[in-house]
Amino acid sequence: MYMSRKFKTADYAATLNQTISISEALPAEHLARFVVDVVAQLDLTAIYARYRGRGGEAYAPEVLVALLFYGYTTGVFSSRKIEKATYEVLPFRYVAGNLHPDHDTLANFRKTFLHEIKDLFVQVLLLAQTAGYLKLGNISLDGSKFHANASKSHAVSYQRLLELESQLRQEVEELFQLAEQVDRGLLPDGLNVADEVAIRQQRLERLAAAKAVLEARAAERYAAEQAEFAAKQRERDAKAERTKRKPPGRPPEPPTPGPRDGDQYNFTDPDSRIMKCSNSGGFEQAYNAQIAVDQETLLIVAHALSNHPNDKAEAKPTLAALPSALGTPTAVAMDNGYFSASNIAACEALGIEPYIATGRDAHHQSWQERFAAEPLPPQPDATPTVQMAYKLQTAIGKAIYRLRKATVEPVIGIIKAVLGFRQFLLRGLDVVNDEWALVCLAFNLKRLHTLSFG
Repeated sequence: MYMSRKFKTADYAATLNQTISISEALPAEHLARFVVDVVAQLDLTAIYARYRGRGGEAYAPEVLVALLFYGYTTGVFSSRKIEKATYEVLPFRYVAGNLHPDHDTLANFRKTFLHEIKDLFVQVLLLAQTAGYLKLGNISLDGSKFHANASKSHAVSYQRLLELESQLRQEVEELFQLAEQVDRGLLPDGLNVADEVAIRQQRLERLAAAKAVLEARAAERYAAEQAEFAAKQRERDAKAERTKRKPPGRPPEPPTPGPRDGDQYNFTDPDSRIMKCSNSGGFEQAYNAQIAVDQETLLIVAHALSNHPNDKAEAKPTLAALPSALGTPTAVAMDNGYFSASNIAACEALGIEPYIATGRDAHHQSWQERFAAEPLPPQPDATPTVQMAYKLQTAIGKAIYRLRKATVEPVIGIIKAVLGFRQFLLRGLDVVNDEWALVCLAFNLKRLHTLSFG
């Protein structure tokens, strides 16, 4: 039995006949309006130039670009979900101009013009600079692992490749021996030797291609490790020459050439690699995505992506991706994963003052450490490690490096937790690199909207 209290009830029939004013539903500062306004200011000539003069009436590129931008800024990445949203979600309906491109159209547009869309990243930053929001000063650089569109179950190690290759070759040999018994009618019913051999030969070809890739990767890794070993050895020899005594500690060990048993190849997305992901603590099929973030505005000013698990080699390509039109940053802060004499030299060559941690950041600093007086400057011939450690203890070094955790790390967190982007939709290093540019662009649009309207 219901209580005597009165309730407000829904009049669904009246609701269905209600006229909705989009202008009232979407206030002037709404993100959907902002995205459409930004896209209207972009130069889409490169996209228009690739359209052929024949065929039916196509959707205007600015409509499809705006839908992709708004989708990625609101965590809607699937072309099917974007299509559905143009019918059911008012902001998407506005962005689409009351048009409804189907998911195939959206997916093909993204696939076809993703590289051109990537180039719009710089245009958006220039708009931010022109509007007075972006004044490039100090930046922070960091990276994170994002899942590839591939499963670990489709990965195989180099050792397993060798085992499978041996097994298949043995099976082919056994099948050839069986073929000699055809005339004697000793073959099992339904067995077609030629078909079975062809299947295994095809698998052997796939394994050979995978082996070649892993061997090429191993050669690349060996070259990098050999260069690092040589640098450590030179530093050790220089110290011995300077001090006239044998340096303490064990000497660096030279790298070993060739593939390792645990090296992995994924048949779904061969460009992806098995990487340790910090969020899960486990190993996943992934890509290593990098960003450089302006410390004042939290805008992403450069991005890069690779299939190298180690961050040390990612500083140079990320810094190289800084748009020259924006100017040169004053300084860059990076954690200890990027520390090397080579990265220090690369920053200085670009005219950027590096502040790179020489060891792991302490989880808790005592007040004595925080307010300690600046140490005395090191000797001119001090090692890069000693010199950098001193820089990080200066007042300016502390101020710049302190902002690293408050800038670049939150941006990565927002991309994963707020935008909800944790896995790439596309496959292949080059294409995934372009998709990462789209993700970074989407974040910047969301951030610019916040800077504009609070």
